[in-house]
Amino acid sequence: MAVQPGEEPSVGELVGEISKDLSLLVREEIELAKAEIKEETTKAGKAAGMFAGAGYAGHLVLLLGSLTAVFALANLMDWAWAALIVTAVWAVVGAVLFVRGRKQMRHVNLKPEQTLETLKEDARWARNPTS
Repeated sequence: MAVQPGEEPSVGELVGEISKDLSLLVREEIELAKAEIKEETTKAGKAAGMFAGAGYAGHLVLLLGSLTAVFALANLMDWAWAALIVTAVWAVVGAVLFVRGRKQMRHVNLKPEQTLETLKEDARWARNPTS
């Protein structure tokens, strides 16, 4: 029901308008939260992909590279020492890959900061809408 010029809206009409506005606000806040979460999960997915790639590459390197290096070093020293040296080198490589992946994962924030801030602002407004 539309209010005619010069008429004051009834309390029911005002409550209805507030209800519609709050409903719209909640829907927009949910959309904002979805967008923020999607952005952060994309970052997490990229970091997880790096972990997976590091694991696969590490597996191949350890398998093939270790054999090659052990055979090469075995010409200079005992087989056991050659194998131990190669194992130590690949342990360092694995540690470096892990540290890099962990560092990138620390930049992922799944908490929708912007949405939480606007919800706090909305709550402040709802408590005191005239200010």
